Amino acid sequence: TGQRVSVIFAIGGWAIVALIFFFMGAELWVKARQNKYMSNWEWIVLAVDVPTDTIQSPKAVEQVFSHLSGALFEPNIGQKYWQGVKQRWFSLEIISLGGYIQFLIFTEATYRDLVEAAIYAQYPMAEITEVEDYVGAIPSKYPNETHEMFGLEFGLAAADPYPIRTYSEFEHSITPDYTFNDPMASILENFTRIGAGENLWLQIIIEPISESWKVKGIELIKTIITNKKHAPQQFFLFKLINVIAEELVKAVKPPSEAPVVKKKEELPGKISDLTPGVRDTIAAIEEKISKIGFKTKCRVLYAAPKELFNPGSCLDGFVGSLNQFDYAGRNAIAPVWATNAHYAFKNYRISEIKKKFVGAYKKRKIKTGKKSYVLN
Repeated sequence: TGQRVSVIFAIGGWAIVALIFFFMGAELWVKARQNKYMSNWEWIVLAVDVPTDTIQSPKAVEQVFSHLSGALFEPNIGQKYWQGVKQRWFSLEIISLGGYIQFLIFTEATYRDLVEAAIYAQYPMAEITEVEDYVGAIPSKYPNETHEMFGLEFGLAAADPYPIRTYSEFEHSITPDYTFNDPMASILENFTRIGAGENLWLQIIIEPISESWKVKGIELIKTIITNKKHAPQQFFLFKLINVIAEELVKAVKPPSEAPVVKKKEELPGKISDLTPGVRDTIAAIEEKISKIGFKTKCRVLYAAPKELFNPGSCLDGFVGSLNQFDYAGRNAIAPVWATNAHYAFKNYRISEIKKKFVGAYKKRKIKTGKKSYVLN
């Protein structure tokens, strides 16, 4: 066995190492080209004010998102690897500065007209104004002499295709004229809980993506129906290495003389065999993948002068308000990263995590932190 392993590495070990360095080099090259491509981008912040007496269905906001998906641009191989062409993204933000709440959209100037058209189409009486970016109100490094901060990043508790509870499921017949219980009310309540000098900021970064994400939903439905375990997805490089390794093993391993045992044929699963709850879950997955999706990252940041610092006054309630989107057996929004640390080098690690978190928030980076996910 040891001799065979030596032969395998002698024949193909160099190829695997070469592949690893090739992909690492390609990644660095693309990043450098993208940085050059993005150097000419101009980011702006738009404040959106909708009159309080505006009557509009939540469906209107869904149409706004559909409109923003027009920013999707899929570069070809030459554009991606030579020109560094990169997809532009948006950051949808709710901020409270000492209790004053404002809705903002952070966008690259190229898509200002797209953003304005998307909002005016659904809210003709809205006011959209370009404002100065607010993120300079707090320091970028911690600890510092004046401020303290705490941040949370949120993700999905289950796989992307599983949906959270959506606005259509918040309909309650209170009176003949009013049948909707707005889930935003309990979220915004936390933004009113802070006083002068305190800051509570929420950002939802969305990046248009192609329809390819829906394949995971289709595969998940098949897995549920056949009652099989969902195989973990492998990166392309790992798949390639596995294929090379298998072929090398076949090349040095003598053919087996053992009789071939036929596997028992498994009968495909049927929808009629599933419980009503599972069938409803499948229908919910189908509904999610029927709509336009965005790569998403959600963060909330609380910062205040040290003498006023009290994150529990608003963050506990904020996390609780997100529980209303939980759907048992489907999906939920849950904290996946926080600006704290435990055990060895705790203070140093906390300062580094805070610096990284604040930097990602201020620059609206979608890749920093935990893996992004798909929402619609």
